[in-house]
Amino acid sequence: MTDTGVLRIGILGAARIAPTALIKPAAADPGVVVAAVAARDPLRARQFADKHGIGTVYNGYDELIAADDIDAVYNPLPNGLHGRWTRAALAAGKHVLCEKPFTANAAEAREIADLAEDSGRVVMEAFHYRYHPMTRRAEEIIASGELGKLVRVETTLAFPLPKFSDIRYNYGLAGGALMDAGCYAIHMARVFGGETPEVVSAQAKLRDPRIDRAMTAELRFPSGHTGRISCSMWSSELLRISARIVGERGEMKLFNPVAPQLFGKLSVRLAHNSRAERFPRRTTYAYQLDAFADAVLRGGPVPTGPRDSVENMTVIDAIYRAAGLPLREPS
Repeated sequence: MTDTGVLRIGILGAARIAPTALIKPAAADPGVVVAAVAARDPLRARQFADKHGIGTVYNGYDELIAADDIDAVYNPLPNGLHGRWTRAALAAGKHVLCEKPFTANAAEAREIADLAEDSGRVVMEAFHYRYHPMTRRAEEIIASGELGKLVRVETTLAFPLPKFSDIRYNYGLAGGALMDAGCYAIHMARVFGGETPEVVSAQAKLRDPRIDRAMTAELRFPSGHTGRISCSMWSSELLRISARIVGERGEMKLFNPVAPQLFGKLSVRLAHNSRAERFPRRTTYAYQLDAFADAVLRGGPVPTGPRDSVENMTVIDAIYRAAGLPLREPS
């Protein structure tokens, strides 16, 4: 619980994702207030606050994290900074909603997970799709046995990012296609595959000797089914967001499972029938904020908590090793 019964969140950085991921959903939730923002550039922070109706601007991240009128921190900083500032927020007694990927690598994720458990605070990695009814419905269908025993799971997230000066291509900030897009593909493979897989092989397309602009990996799950993830920020596959789950009796396909409010569809094809299901237009971010607030205010569950993040980062590290690329390091 918070002292006020309302969850007061401060934003680290005037990030482009913050309005979509947090500010707009919070505006529709009387139990959540976006109370403050801090950025490296105080002028930019002030302009961001004025534009989005945020009441308080702090001079730096440390000042915001230390503030008594903040219950939780939203951390949308570059990948390599996630661990540092999540660690600082926990030390200050704050709850944390951290953008994906959770940390730069699995070793850092394990460190943060230990700190989170010791702190008693809620820490959630922002895999927003995980909280949408489409994902829950897909899990129900798999668990029901309708598809039969799982055979293969294939997940893809590809989008075009031809601006190579973007921080997502910056090795020093823990960039790369696998970190930014592939973390979703891996997470979906784990959720729909029901287990954390072993990496059999991986192949990267490179932006430079350390940075992948695209990646594919073959997977093997402990129960025997196989999988494949693919991701891209710049390749011949410009835009694709999908999941395919194959069982012995049929298959299920998800179109745009990461943002199903935008034309998302679930289809099931069996031997003698097929069907399609659609879902509410409410955003994945709204469902995610519901879950975060519920966890902080009422002790609700956190499916994308730190131990789940360790599993995801472990697969990311294994794919980089299999592709012959160095692991990402904290900034």
